[in-house]
Amino acid sequence: MESFRKKATILVADDDKNVHMSLSPYFRREGYEMRSAKSGAEALRLIREEPVDVVLLDIMMPDLDGFEVCREIRAISKVPIIMLSAKGEECDKLLGLELGADDYITKPFSPREVVARLKAVLRRIRDLKEEHTADSLTVGNLEINLNAFVVKLDGKVVACTPKEIEILWLLVSNPGMVFSREHLLERIWGYDYPGDSRAIDSHMKRIRAKLCKPENDWDIRTVWGVGYRFEMVKHSDTL
Repeated sequence: MESFRKKATILVADDDKNVHMSLSPYFRREGYEMRSAKSGAEALRLIREEPVDVVLLDIMMPDLDGFEVCREIRAISKVPIIMLSAKGEECDKLLGLELGADDYITKPFSPREVVARLKAVLRRIRDLKEEHTADSLTVGNLEINLNAFVVKLDGKVVACTPKEIEILWLLVSNPGMVFSREHLLERIWGYDYPGDSRAIDSHMKRIRAKLCKPENDWDIRTVWGVGYRFEMVKHSDTL
């Protein structure tokens, strides 16, 4: 995870100039540095040139849409991504989460809402790093290092988003404890999240695809009608 500077840098990737104009004064007031991209290709270029702390990423953009940009960002960075969706359709939101976005905001939005979401994302990452500055967890072949925001499986680094790492840390830190989807939303997003439990399911699906293997001596179980828990298993157990 890129280290946070005192002055957080926010990349706004949107081809609508009004979005940049409306957000700019609010970001200045909060002490954020704002970078602007009017296309998907420009957003990727700026991210490759210099790390940012959060990306606000519109879905509908010239040359590369937000989904493709999100996919490309995730190949090179763990930076938190908040997608902007003009449609507000659930399929768009879930697809963004599947590709590695951490959150989404539906247009039209209030700049104050955007600032509140940014503060929540930055606060959650900062608090995690401060609370666990030297902490790591190792369970069998799984290692989580919150200081470096790195996850390893069988000694190899597995690319995970900040939200995936937060969810994984919470589950692994509390083996056997069942976390409801609502509890996970509250604990991980850190504010009154306006989405629904399918956001958690999307993140959990990606975590399992990356990390849950038949040979592991642990598993993330679904507790039907409730939520999820992390537990140790015997190799003879079925997943």
